[in-house]
Amino acid sequence: MPWREVDANGNRDPYRVWISEIMLQQTRVDTAIPYFHRFVDRFPTVTALAEAPIDDVLKMWEGLGYYSRARNLHRAARLVLDRHDGVIPSDPEAFRSLPGVGPYTQAAVLSLSFGEPLAVLDGNVIRELARTFGDAP
Repeated sequence: MPWREVDANGNRDPYRVWISEIMLQQTRVDTAIPYFHRFVDRFPTVTALAEAPIDDVLKMWEGLGYYSRARNLHRAARLVLDRHDGVIPSDPEAFRSLPGVGPYTQAAVLSLSFGEPLAVLDGNVIRELARTFGDAP
C-alpha cells in the first residue's frame, strides 16, 4: 500500500499514514488508493494541507463521502502547524487531541509511523481474538 512505504532510514511518513487511516474509515482500500494519490499529490505535506482553503480540500475529497473526515483533517493539520510547528506529534496524547483522531487512528498512526507500542483494538481484532481463544459464539 502506498502509505506504508518506508524511507532510506526505514521510517514511514506519519502524514501519509494519517491521511490513509482517515480515508480508510468507512472506505475500501481499493477505493481509497486513487484518492490517496491525488490527495497527497495536491497536499504533499501537513503544512500544504493546513494552508489550503477548505474548499480545495473538500474538492479533493469529493467522492469519498463522510466529509466531516476531511473537515477534521484540515482542522487538525492547522493545529499541527500552529501548535507543533508543522510536525505531526509522536506523543500519544498530543496526537489523540487532534480533531478526528480516535483511539484506533491514534494507535494505527503512531505505531506504524513512530513504533509506539500501541495496540489497535477494533471489531475485527476482537472477533479474531475471540476465535483464537475459543470465545466465539
